[in-house]
Amino acid sequence: MRDNLHRFFRAARGAGVHVSPAESIDAMRGVSKVGFEERSILRDTLLLTLAKSEDEKKALGACFDLFFSQPEPSQNGDSKEDNAANENQAAENQQAPGGGGQSQNLGPLAQMLLSQDQTEIAAAIANAASAAGLTDIRYFTQRGLFSSRVLQQMGIQRLNDDLDALTATNPALAERLTNATDGLREMVRDRVAQALLLYGREEAENLRNEILRNAPLARIEPRQIEQMRALIRQMARRLRERFSKPRKRQRRGHLDVRRTLRRNAAWGSVPFLTAWKRKHRSKPKIVALCDVSGSVARVSDFFLLLIHSLHEVVSDVRSFAFSGHLIEVSDILEAKSAEEAMRDIMSKVGFGSSDYGSSFADFEQQWMESVTPQTTVIVLGDARSNNLDPRADILRRIAERSKRVVWLNPEGRLTWGFGDSEMPRYQTFCNVVRQCATPQQLERAVSDIVATYH
Repeated sequence: MRDNLHRFFRAARGAGVHVSPAESIDAMRGVSKVGFEERSILRDTLLLTLAKSEDEKKALGACFDLFFSQPEPSQNGDSKEDNAANENQAAENQQAPGGGGQSQNLGPLAQMLLSQDQTEIAAAIANAASAAGLTDIRYFTQRGLFSSRVLQQMGIQRLNDDLDALTATNPALAERLTNATDGLREMVRDRVAQALLLYGREEAENLRNEILRNAPLARIEPRQIEQMRALIRQMARRLRERFSKPRKRQRRGHLDVRRTLRRNAAWGSVPFLTAWKRKHRSKPKIVALCDVSGSVARVSDFFLLLIHSLHEVVSDVRSFAFSGHLIEVSDILEAKSAEEAMRDIMSKVGFGSSDYGSSFADFEQQWMESVTPQTTVIVLGDARSNNLDPRADILRRIAERSKRVVWLNPEGRLTWGFGDSEMPRYQTFCNVVRQCATPQQLERAVSDIVATYH
């Protein structure tokens, strides 16, 4: 039971379910109470102890159905029973008509295949898969290797020798055994493919995510958009986990040894009373201006997802979106889910022709007072203003009022300043300018911004 559960936990992690050591212990305790006999009860027990959301419940349910659809490796006692059954089957084959007494010289695998006992064959494949370490499979390129290992554990070499001998002496029996061998290879390939789904999903997911992390956002194919959104959501979750809850030590400060000793001088410097050094941190404020025009429509979704995560990490964030004009979207991002907020924002100001000068003018007229010496202003856009007045003078006044201005540009640096790009002019008034053409660059930039406040 323990080995099967450990394999299941590994498969569950590969399916995207976060299984901690404490949760695995709770699951094992629950399974010890309900047992393995009633699969429906076992399934409910594992879902209750391991799944923490609806998505994890669906993934874990599918993983359970796939995992327990396979025969389990037999224990030592079962192996003895299987050997006894093989000996009985060999005696039956020896007495069977047409056998000619030749089957008594065949190996255990050949006799098993000729008996056509599917349950016995499936159990033998399960035992061989366990002995071959099939749970270690990680990549689709290893399918052939592990198929060969499983067949070797089952005795494929002896089976090939039996086939050669029967071909010369009993072609009819050799043909039966050849067909059974082809069926065996197919069953082993299916078993390896199932194992790859169970145990190789995590590595395949990591490899795909690594490729997507370094892929240009503007050139994402339509079939990869949902995968990229899932990747950005993972980045946002990491930001929340890293920065949303200040650590106890950060709140409490560091021990002030000198003040503690002086305060406890009356008790022989035994530290009954402690003193702590606390470093004052200014309350962070962030103003984010996101370009959602047609020229950056392919990356606007991902920018908005990251801005949405900022509202959960930093307490004081005001967000704005613009193309031809600028609107505040803070309430939308705070009240709605990320997907709903993006659809709402894009329907109001998305996909238009970008006009940075007009948008900056809107911000100066209505929201300039939100910028203080404690404010970090983040601009996410390609700085292409369609040859209209860029109003860099407004960005200069914003920079004078704020703590710093950070510009995140999805275009490559070699394109800055060419065509209608006003990036060199804007760059003069920015403290930090970062290229954010890939998700990895975007995550690093946002993480560095938030880290300055923690």
